[in-house]
Amino acid sequence: MADIRIAIGGDVFHARFEEAAAPQTCAQFRRMLPYRDRIIHVRWSGEACWIPMGSRDLSIGYENATSYPAPGQVIVHPGHVSNVSETEILVAYGPCCFASKAGQLAGNHFLSITDDLDRLAKACRSVLWDGAKDITFEAA
Repeated sequence: MADIRIAIGGDVFHARFEEAAAPQTCAQFRRMLPYRDRIIHVRWSGEACWIPMGSRDLSIGYENATSYPAPGQVIVHPGHVSNVSETEILVAYGPCCFASKAGQLAGNHFLSITDDLDRLAKACRSVLWDGAKDITFEAA
C-alpha cells in the first residue's frame, strides 16, 4: 500500500515511506506534506531529477544514506550536515551516482516509488528534454 502520491507534471506515482531505515527523515517529510516545488534534471548524477531546496534546514542528519540510489528511490541530502551542497531531494530513474560540483554526495533513502518505473523514466526524461516540471508530494 502506498503512503505518498507523487505527481510530476501530469504523471502520478505512488511511493512508500522507508520508516524502519530512515525514521527521522520520514517523520520530517510527513510534517512538510503536502509539499510542492519544481523538479529539474540533475547535472552530474546520471539518470535522476532533483529538487534544489537551498539552505532549508530539515533538522535531520544522515540515516540510510546512499550515493547510489536505485531506480524509484527518493533520497534527500540534508545540506547543513556536510556544508558541501545545498539541501536537495533526488528522484532516481536509472543508473545514478549522487554528486555535485564538489564531488560525490550521499542522501537519505526515505521513499520508494513502488510501481510504473518505466513510466517514471519517461516522465523524468521529459524533464531532461522539455525542462522543469511541477512536482507535488501528498499523502495517499
